[in-house]
Amino acid sequence: MADNTYDAIVIGSGISGGWAAKELTERGLKTIMLERGRDVEHIKDYVNANKHPWDFPHRGGRTQEMIKNYPVLKRDYPLNETNLEFWANEKDSPYSEVKRFDWFRGYQVGGRSLMWGRQSYRLGDIDFEANAKDGIAVDWPIRYKDLEKWYSHVEKFAGISGSRDGIKHLPDGDYLPPMDMNVVEKDVAARIKAHYKGDRHMIMGRVANITKPLQNRTNCQYRNKCWLGCPFGAYFSTQSSTLPAAVATGNLTLRPFSIVTRILYDKDTKKATGVEVMDAETNKTYEYYAKVVFVCASTLNSTWILMNSATDVWDGGLGSSSGELGHNLMDHHFRAGASGEAEGYDDKYYYGRRPNGIYIPRFRNLDGEKRDYIRGFGYQGSASRDGWGREIAEMNIGGDFKDALCEPGNWKVGITGFGETLPYHENKITLDKTKKDKWGLNILSIDCEIKDNELKMRKDMMNDGKEMLEIAGLKNVTTYDAGYTMGMGIHEMGTARMGRDPKTSVLNGNNQVWDATNVYVTDGSAMTSAACQNPSLTYMAMTARAVDHAVNELKKGNI
Repeated sequence: MADNTYDAIVIGSGISGGWAAKELTERGLKTIMLERGRDVEHIKDYVNANKHPWDFPHRGGRTQEMIKNYPVLKRDYPLNETNLEFWANEKDSPYSEVKRFDWFRGYQVGGRSLMWGRQSYRLGDIDFEANAKDGIAVDWPIRYKDLEKWYSHVEKFAGISGSRDGIKHLPDGDYLPPMDMNVVEKDVAARIKAHYKGDRHMIMGRVANITKPLQNRTNCQYRNKCWLGCPFGAYFSTQSSTLPAAVATGNLTLRPFSIVTRILYDKDTKKATGVEVMDAETNKTYEYYAKVVFVCASTLNSTWILMNSATDVWDGGLGSSSGELGHNLMDHHFRAGASGEAEGYDDKYYYGRRPNGIYIPRFRNLDGEKRDYIRGFGYQGSASRDGWGREIAEMNIGGDFKDALCEPGNWKVGITGFGETLPYHENKITLDKTKKDKWGLNILSIDCEIKDNELKMRKDMMNDGKEMLEIAGLKNVTTYDAGYTMGMGIHEMGTARMGRDPKTSVLNGNNQVWDATNVYVTDGSAMTSAACQNPSLTYMAMTARAVDHAVNELKKGNI
């Protein structure tokens, strides 16, 4: 096999790309995985994983220089000195905002699998059927039964800890033992269940942190330093899980510093022949060839690649024949909810720093209920005791102040809603051909916003949260809406949606590009609607399913 020819090419090395590489190599395909950023070696390159706050020059905070250099990242919590190297350089890789969009990217081997929140929930038929029932956008070309076995497949390998709760619209999975709720969470959960007669649930988060050893990974140590990289391999990432499996086959070539600029397309065969790559260090251009291409560069970058491909055939790029490429951009809107104080637990505490919290699944617009908006939201949150950083109004200096801060503070419970954003056609990305990045490549322009449906939903996020916490006996319950801008959820979805008709979608029900069936797109860009659950588990399942389809089609000679 020539140095530049493989059976399969995988673009991107994050959650989806890692899964594509694992599945392809384990099925015997010689595969090259192309990553635009640097290599990050498991354990060795987690340089801050064992540091304490006092080990950092600015105690983990941000400097004025960082604020200057990261004008987007500074808009929210990700900007800090503890893991800055895991976030993309904004000066090298700018983008245009028609309307504000907070694009938080990770350009390295592993992508954002090194920093993700790890909440892992299945979508159910209520989610896959929603567009059809509501007459919104287009119908998903798949249903829960199409992904069910693949959800199990990825859960078992990735290691998802959780409980089987029997909630019909939030399917149970194949889990490791769940983490424990603390005493306050258990009481709040019991009171919510009793009051609503089982129609609302507070469950332990289903999270990609293992609670017992799996493969060569050690169970979670409750350090809550996940986004620094875990030397124990306790949470799922490309580095801890899928990459070692792919490497073990002997079929993987990993090439970092490789910016895929376009997919090479043969208009006679109507198939891709490979990809063009720019070396991010030398600016030299290379071509790699393969029978099948998996596009897993993360939602917006995957669509950017498609837009730059086959432009001699379609002005809008590969997959643009439907007019939908770049459209229907979604995220999860959040930062609205409620909090309150729990009295009577001053003699109770909890173990370690649990990297997980509670989850309240969607309960609105179910079983015939109709609000003044469609779809719904879930909550994530936790109960905890105030730490030493709390303010004590009566004291601000002296020995008594120090003594007081050595004792745990009051118990508080906070819950934040995560709501579904509808797939509006006008929420879109385009190529901005007036501006270029460090490598002379056209950048993306992003134009999207939430609309009336989401704004109405946010009112319920606050009011329903307040109602539940008060019913659970919490005191001084307050609501909040801290404001939300698209992108802040770091759950970009859509722009290359799946569908049943090549006239209205970019991909078919197997994640193949209608216009080039040996090109599969399996990251968030494929999503037809957003649901309200965290989406990464669905990307994993879709990727594993698509690889199975691709391998079978290759054997049949169909692609």
